[in-house]
Amino acid sequence: MTVVSQDLSTTSYALLGLLALDGTSSSLTGYELKQRADRTLRFYWVSPAMSQVYTELDRLARSGLVSATAEQTGRRTSQRYQITGTGIEVLQSWLNSSAADFPILKHPTALRLLMGALVAPDRLRRLLQDYLDQLAERRTDLASVRTMLGDEESLRYPAMVADWGLGYYDSEAGIVRELMERLPGY
Repeated sequence: MTVVSQDLSTTSYALLGLLALDGTSSSLTGYELKQRADRTLRFYWVSPAMSQVYTELDRLARSGLVSATAEQTGRRTSQRYQITGTGIEVLQSWLNSSAADFPILKHPTALRLLMGALVAPDRLRRLLQDYLDQLAERRTDLASVRTMLGDEESLRYPAMVADWGLGYYDSEAGIVRELMERLPGY
């Protein structure tokens, strides 16, 4: 039974895309795919849990969008997954026909700031400073990914997303610094 593209989750499309990054001839285990998701998706999308990766891969395999091949390593058998021609078609159809969804902002720091009248300004300053520190750490991580991507033509689009992420972190840090200046007693 082939799943029509409307039945797939965004996570399914993300996994198909991660499988297609190296072309259609490469294959990855679920663990390797999870590692790739953690290295890439975490900067702009929720990286799926390991169980979710395997659940989605099973679903994609049943739908004929990926193929699974058993690989024996010692006594351990693992599955290697490869995107199929149908999987590429479904992914391309989604890329070509889906609207640009506006992101859902679930911002724990903004939520806490919303209720800032209930805590001391010093607590809010610490909260925002902690967030700035986290932004700086994430930016450093992403900058190293961007450096690793270089200017290789085959990695042009992942590099563009990394540049977007770096700009986002810079912009977000600027917003937080401006908000800190508006706190009472600054």
